[in-house]
Amino acid sequence: MAKDLYEILGVSRNATDDEIKKAFRKQARKLHPDVNKSPNAEEEFKELNEAYDVLSDPNKRAYYDRTGSTPGAAGGSGPYGTGYVDFGDIFGGGGFGGMGDIFSSFFSGMGGGATARREGRDMGVGLRLTLEEVATGAKKEIVYDRLAPCPDCDGKGLGEGGREVTCPECSGTGRVYSVQHTFLGDMRTTSTCSRCGGTGHTIENPCPECEGQGRVPDRQRVTVEVPAGIRDSQQLRITGFGEAGLRGAASGNLIVTCRIQPHDFFEREGDNLHGMAKVSMTQAALGSEIVIDGIMPDEKVTVRIPEGCQNDQVIRVKGKGMPKFRSDLRGDLFVHVDVMIPKKLTKSQRELLERLAEDLGEEYTQARSPLERLRDAFN
Repeated sequence: MAKDLYEILGVSRNATDDEIKKAFRKQARKLHPDVNKSPNAEEEFKELNEAYDVLSDPNKRAYYDRTGSTPGAAGGSGPYGTGYVDFGDIFGGGGFGGMGDIFSSFFSGMGGGATARREGRDMGVGLRLTLEEVATGAKKEIVYDRLAPCPDCDGKGLGEGGREVTCPECSGTGRVYSVQHTFLGDMRTTSTCSRCGGTGHTIENPCPECEGQGRVPDRQRVTVEVPAGIRDSQQLRITGFGEAGLRGAASGNLIVTCRIQPHDFFEREGDNLHGMAKVSMTQAALGSEIVIDGIMPDEKVTVRIPEGCQNDQVIRVKGKGMPKFRSDLRGDLFVHVDVMIPKKLTKSQRELLERLAEDLGEEYTQARSPLERLRDAFN
């Protein structure tokens, strides 16, 4: 039997969102492989992260409470209202691929491998969009993991009665010096101060939730407004939603790269659209009007097939392509004609075509019955 997700996090079934977040961070600090060297640490942290994936999402939590089963991984698309996030596109410093990597970055910020940089780094995600969403514009909610400002200390890193002071180890320089005596003489080397992490300051009475960093690993939900007409690989910048800075320093930005999915009917070329329409040989010969679905919701596009239209002929319909980016104008629609030849004809249909061929002076081969073809073979 699967373990109870509330039990994994150590919270009650009526726990608030804040209680779930705090419980997750508390457990994660104990189980993360960077600090827990037991052989089962990685598996236990993965189990903890999967539990948080569900219970931190209101829709997934409701589904779990109702059915007792998990609806899927965080950040997915579908019935839970979030846009698809491609974490393969995430960048920025160490590159954050999930909550495990976020915690690794959090632990490194506590000293040791930290640098003097205080501003948060940019982060990036790829967002999948349909061509219809690009045509109309869309609002997409995405979910991703980041180092966010600590809610307990408002990102300052200070606990009750806490204050930021000059680091006594490096005297505020963020660097420490050492001298090595060698047979070539004294060699002076510098390194990042391990006590303050290169910032030049330490915290007296730090915030217990963020341990003085002013930021904590968290799952972020943000709504992205995608303007109509955006191109594939075009990027949107959401200010302040990247990695939070240390102790109130500026946060980085979230860079959203739009990934437009292939369409079943239309192919995009800049602001223009290309599509194929099937017409009968009589429609092509005599000329006609056909109606096809456009890219906009409930849009019907009339395509005028000229008399004598040839197979693969391209017909241009002005102003029925994609909306131009940040404009009221639209590109054009190019309809590629596919003339359909009937595979079977009735007797009367064949007679009509034979008379047409004779009238046009065209030669054709008379169809022979199976019995006639058998006689030909014997002769």
